Amino acid sequence: MRFTTGGKPITQRSVWKGWVEIDGKKMYLKSLWEKRYCLYLSFMKKHNHIIDYWYEPDTFWFDGIKRGTNNYKPDFKVQFPSGAVEYFEVKGYETSKDRTKYKRMEKYHPDIKLRVIDKVWFKNNSSILKKILPDW
Repeated sequence: MRFTTGGKPITQRSVWKGWVEIDGKKMYLKSLWEKRYCLYLSFMKKHNHIIDYWYEPDTFWFDGIKRGTNNYKPDFKVQFPSGAVEYFEVKGYETSKDRTKYKRMEKYHPDIKLRVIDKVWFKNNSSILKKILPDW
């Protein structure tokens, strides 16, 4: 794993956004939580709990919305061994715009499964994950 910003290596503590390369995928992650969740997905992939994951691969449009939030791009797309695909949004805090996106996803794309990974998830899992993921 390599963490860089502007081409220079950086320490984990200084990361809050920047380029990372995990599993041969180069991504510009926007938060330390996104980076940590990506490390978790990498672990899940290595242990065959998921087939693969992608960072911001899809944009969902809300047809007919002319003002305000007319699209949404979830953080991660994950494919499971069953073939099922789910989307995950990593959020430290939720704004009214975020809530609008989630409601519109339910309305315009009811077949898409979206999960929000928030501070509760990190609180419940960080103590275990920092023991098994060295860059956590």
